[in-house]
This record gives sequence, C-alpha cells and structure tokens, in this order.
Amino acid sequence: MEKPDLSIIAPMYNEEEVLGIFFEEIKKVLDKIDGIEYEIICINDGSSDKTLDKLRFFAEQDKRIKAISFSRNFGKEKAMYAGLEHCSGKAAIVIDVDLQDPVELIEIFIQKWKEGYETVYGVRINRKTDTFFKRFTANLFYKAFNKMSQVPVYKNGGDFRLIDRKVIDAIKEIKDNKLFMKYIFNWPGYKSCSVGFVRQKRAAGTTKWNYWKLWNFALDGISAATTLPLRIWTYIGVFISLLAFLRGGYIIARTLISGIDLPGYASLTAAILFLGGIQLIALGVLGEYLGRVLEETRRRPMYLIAEKVNFDA
Repeated sequence: MEKPDLSIIAPMYNEEEVLGIFFEEIKKVLDKIDGIEYEIICINDGSSDKTLDKLRFFAEQDKRIKAISFSRNFGKEKAMYAGLEHCSGKAAIVIDVDLQDPVELIEIFIQKWKEGYETVYGVRINRKTDTFFKRFTANLFYKAFNKMSQVPVYKNGGDFRLIDRKVIDAIKEIKDNKLFMKYIFNWPGYKSCSVGFVRQKRAAGTTKWNYWKLWNFALDGISAATTLPLRIWTYIGVFISLLAFLRGGYIIARTLISGIDLPGYASLTAAILFLGGIQLIALGVLGEYLGRVLEETRRRPMYLIAEKVNFDA
C-alpha cells in the first residue's frame, strides 16, 4: 500500500459520544483537499466505555481509519507518541477528537506546510472560555517554564499542529519515559509558524482534565525540560548560609561588647521552622528529579498495545 501524504493522529479516552461527529467533520474537510491521500490513526488510551467498539465499526466502514488500543490508560502524551511511531504520512497532524480544535484549520496547516514550514502549530487567540483562575495559572506556567527552559513552549499553543516527516523522525529518537509533548514537539527545531484560532466548545462528552491533573502535568513538564529548579536551591542554600554567618557574627560581637543576652525563644522557633520548611521544599524538588531518574532507569516500555485495527501485518 502506498504511503499517504498526511496522517491524522487522534488520541482518545472515553470519547464514544463524539466519535461519529469527529469522523464526519474531519473527513468532510480532508476529502475536499485536492491531491492529499490521508490516514486517520486513533489511539484508544484504555477507554472504559464503548470507544473501542465504535472505532472497530468506523474502521470497518473506511480502511483509512486505523486504531491502536492500549492495554490500559497510559496517558495522552504517550498516546500521541504512539501515533507518531505508527504513522506513515509525509506529515502528521495531531488533533483532539472533541472538535475544540477547528478542523477547518487543517487546510491552512497544509498550505503552510507546502510553503516550506516543517511545523505549523495552532495558537489560541484568547482564553475567554476558561475561568479566571485557569487563565491566570496558565499564563504563570508559560512564563515560568519559558524562563527556565532552553526550548520554550508557545504560549496558548496546544498539541494541535502539523509536523513534517523529518520532525516526526527526530521526535521518534527521543525515548524518555516521562513525556511532555508541548516541549518535545519544539525540541527538534526546524522552520515553524503559528496559526491563530478560537477554541470551540466540546462537540459532545465531557473533559477528562481537572486542576489536580493539570498541576501534576505542569510539574512533569518542568522536570522534563530543565534542571534549573535543582540549581535554584543551591543559590538559596548559599544565600541562607550567608545570612546565618552574618547573624552569627552579629551575635558574637554583641556578646563581646554587651555580655550574654537572654535567648529569644520566639525568634529561635521561627528560625528553626523557616529553615525546616526550606529543607522540606528542597527535598521535594530533589524527590521529583529522583523519581524521574527511577522511571528512566527502569526502562519499561512507554505503552503496551492490546489491539491494532487496519494496520498491515
């Protein structure tokens, strides 16, 4: 079978309600683009509903629809990576099945790709559909991450993007167990451009994200991209040691001049609690990185596949 020009990669978890709408809308756009042969690779990330059954049904109707089903839930990042490992197109587009990423942008992505851009990524024009707290924390994350990382992530840029085959092949060389795809998509470099869009409401179903998952996702992203938090605690330690040295010198000098003073219980307690808190935070940061080292040294597979549909043997 001849390799397609374009691979659509769609990770999904419990998305039975939206699958029919997704295939209808995306095929409507792809079928009217002249000269583009495509495949749609769906990664079922251990769904507990009827997502896999529906994928089998749609794949039977259209051989361009292919499915990979994980043995359990491994997470969206690994689902996207699996799609890149199994796609055969000259370029790939990563898109969510909930249709919050407008499929109409695919035509523009392809046009930019033909102009010579190896990465074309979507950027949200605004975040009005988000709560104030989510907008505030998202802006804070992007600012902090891009200050620390040598490879920045695009503010308000998601996973919705087109990447050329040379970028796909570069990403496949990365074998990290903990993946932060917003960073990994940008790591290879190459010529890129952005396309602005307004994020839509979900076509059906409900989001699988909550604030706790987003918080852990942010921590994984920072620890995957930079070791600066470890270095920061070296500076904090030096600074606190300097303060302690100056304070000690002051106490010695005052004792020599004025004699021994009654000890201050409150100030001593405050200092102990402060230093104890600093040490616990530092240990927490060290623990994050030590956990990553443990995950990588285990060398476990990123994911396990239970079933493939419409893939050649």
